[in-house]
Amino acid sequence: MPLLRWQMPDVSSSSMVFVDDNLAGKQVNGHAVLSFNDFVSSRAEDKAIALAVASPATREMVASRCIDAGLAFFNVSASNVIQMDNLVIGEGALLSPNVVLTSNILIGKHFHANIGSYVEHDCVLGDCVTFGPGVKCNGNVHIGDGAYIGGGAIIRQGRCGSPLRIGKGAVVGMGAIVLYDVPDGVTVVGNPATILPR
Repeated sequence: MPLLRWQMPDVSSSSMVFVDDNLAGKQVNGHAVLSFNDFVSSRAEDKAIALAVASPATREMVASRCIDAGLAFFNVSASNVIQMDNLVIGEGALLSPNVVLTSNILIGKHFHANIGSYVEHDCVLGDCVTFGPGVKCNGNVHIGDGAYIGGGAIIRQGRCGSPLRIGKGAVVGMGAIVLYDVPDGVTVVGNPATILPR
């Protein structure tokens, strides 16, 4: 919410609300909390929503619910985010302070980049990807839909024509050093990152 207030200084903060069924009727940091149904049925003009939900799977589910309700999405970006050349970012991105996105990057919908994360050149990120604080995603990396990259993780650079791949729904643990491809749906931890047994 602070990023949104900084991004939209001419919009009354009273028109900025949280949407959370569990906290509806309360206030959080001076902002009203509405239930989803109350938000959808409110008469506000130009209603739009940004999904500040950490879990990629939950974010995808909520996004689908918003689409069914006819809600629009918007991006929220800190003023000191650095964006370079040939960058495409899908709707609903949340970019925290000190995020750096370099060149020739394609990012899907509802991307979360937490404080101090970066994405280097020639990367492709799917929908609902989450980066914890301080993630270092080096060049030529492809990350599947719904992947969660924990704070402080480092992803080795792939090669031109042979990107390093992190699979759909994969989880990279905090501080992990990813040197090799990560299959769909697994959790990797450590240095070098290895698959965590189920």
